[in-house]
Amino acid sequence: MIFNNQYVQERIKKAEALREAGINPYPTGIQRGMSSKEFLEKFDYIKEQDAEEKKDDSVRVTLTGRIKFVRIMGKAAFAKIEDIDGLVQIYYNRDDLPEGYYNSVVKKLFEVGDIIQATGYPFVTQTGELTLHCLDVKIVSKAITPLPEKFHGLQDQEIKYRQRYLDMIVNPVVKNSFILRSKIVSLVRRFFESKGFLEVETPMLHPIPGGANARPFITHHNALGVERYLRIAPELYLKRLIVGGMEAVFEMNRNFRNEGMDHTHNPEFTMLEFYWAYHTYEDLMNLTEELFRFIIQELNLPTTLPFGEYNIDYAKPFARIKWEDAIVDIAGVPRENVRDKDALIAFLKSHNIEVDANLPLGKIQEEIFDEFIEKELINPTFLTHYPVDISPLARRNDEDPQITDRFEFFIAGKEVANGFNELNDPIDQYERFKAQVAAKESDDEAMHMDTDYVKALSHAMAPTAGEGIGIDRLVMMLTNQHSIRDVILFPAMKPEAPQPVVEDANKPACKKCGNTNEEELKPAKKGKGFFCIDVAECKKRASGD
Repeated sequence: MIFNNQYVQERIKKAEALREAGINPYPTGIQRGMSSKEFLEKFDYIKEQDAEEKKDDSVRVTLTGRIKFVRIMGKAAFAKIEDIDGLVQIYYNRDDLPEGYYNSVVKKLFEVGDIIQATGYPFVTQTGELTLHCLDVKIVSKAITPLPEKFHGLQDQEIKYRQRYLDMIVNPVVKNSFILRSKIVSLVRRFFESKGFLEVETPMLHPIPGGANARPFITHHNALGVERYLRIAPELYLKRLIVGGMEAVFEMNRNFRNEGMDHTHNPEFTMLEFYWAYHTYEDLMNLTEELFRFIIQELNLPTTLPFGEYNIDYAKPFARIKWEDAIVDIAGVPRENVRDKDALIAFLKSHNIEVDANLPLGKIQEEIFDEFIEKELINPTFLTHYPVDISPLARRNDEDPQITDRFEFFIAGKEVANGFNELNDPIDQYERFKAQVAAKESDDEAMHMDTDYVKALSHAMAPTAGEGIGIDRLVMMLTNQHSIRDVILFPAMKPEAPQPVVEDANKPACKKCGNTNEEELKPAKKGKGFFCIDVAECKKRASGD
C-alpha cells in the first residue's frame, strides 16, 4: 500500500485536521494570481525607495505556488514558494492573520510540498529581497507524501525517470529543459507552416510495418480480427498524400520500434517527417540548415553550443561529405578499394572486425561507416550519396545507379536526420520491395511488400524530396543532454520490483525496504526514521530478490 509510511500517515492526519477545522485541503475554483516573475519585475522599484521601510502596502497581490522552504521564527515565518517561473519569498506572522489561525493551522498544518496561496503587499527585507507580506494564506492542495530531503535532493536516476513529476518538483532545471523542448517543437511547426507546408495526421496502426527498417510492435484489432503494427514511420502514408496532390506536408509523429534501448534510442520517440514536391535533397539540406538557425535565433541561444566535450558551431555552413569520400578520407580505405567488397572485408579483418561475406557491398561499407566514420562527424555534417543496398526508398542517382540521392545529418557523432529524393518509379520500387522480402530470412528488420503503396506510385507521384528529423535528438543537441531519457518526459522503463507491504504503519520501518523487524533496524543519524542494520539484506528486500 503506497500510504503505509509513517511520514505519509502523519501528513494524512494533518489533512484530516484541516477538514476538522472546516478547511478543505483540496479546494476547487482557485485562481492563480500573479506569477513570481511578474511579481519580481513589477515591484522591483521598491528596492530603489529611500524610505527606511521599503514597501507598498497600498496594493494587494496574490501569489500561488508550492512551498519549497519554511523558516519559522516564533510568531512569524519566512517561506519560499515556487510556480512555473521560479521561486519567490513570502512572509507571514501571527498578528496579520485571523486570531488563532497562525498557530493552529498555518504553523502546525502547512509544510514543505504543500501548494498554497498567499495574498498581501510587496516589501523588501533587510537583506534586500523582494518579498510578499501576507495578510491571508490558504491551502490549495495538501501534499501527503513528503519531498526528498533537501540536502541530498533526488539522487536516484531511476526514480527521476519513473517519477518525472517528482524530478521536476525537486530539480527546476529539469522542468525548464522540458519547457524548452515544448518551445522547440512549437518553433518547428511555425517554421514549416511559414514555408507553406500543411500539417497532417496519418495512421498509427498499420496493416504492415513500413517506412523504415525496424522491428515493429504488434497488436490485435478485435473488431477487424487482424493483426496491426504500431507505426515505425509515417513515410509511406505521407507520400500517398503527395500522390493525392498535396505538394508540401509534414507530420510531428510518435513512432514505435521494438528494438534495443540505449542513450540515443527509446522504443517510442518523436519524429518530424516532411515531404516536398518539386524539390530535391539539396533543397532539404538547405532547409535543414535554415531550420537549425531559426530555432537557435528564436530561442536567443549562442551560435556555438556545448555538447559534452565538444563546442558545436552552428554559425558556419554545415559540412557536406560524400559517402565514398568519407570511407577514403576518414576511414583510410584506398580509393580503388571503395567498391571492392573483398578488399573491404580484408580491411575490416585487419582491424579485427568480422563480417558476413554474403552481405551486399553497401552493408559492408556500412560496417566501415559504423566503426570508423560516424564518431568523427562532430560539427553539423551532411553525409551524402548513400549506396542503394541500404536505401530501399531513395531514388537512384542518374549518373551512378549504385548510389542514391540521399543524405544523413550528423552532430557530435550522432545521426539527427535522414533525407533523400524519393523513389517514384513504381517498377523500381516493386523490385526493391521484393529484394527486401527476400532478405527477411537473414534480416528480420527488412521491409515488407507494400502493394498498396506501389499501386499509389503507379498513379504517378511528382518528383519529391522527403526528410525525417529526430525531435528527441534535436532537443538533446540544443540542450546538452546525453541521454534520450533526459529529453523524454516518461521514458520506457523496466517494471519495478514489487515493494514489500508494511502491515502496521505505526511500527518503525526501514525507509528503503519497509522492513518492520525492530531487532534488525537502527535509527537514522539525524533521528528521522530507521534503516536496516544489514545493508546487503536491505538491498535484496528492496529489489524484490
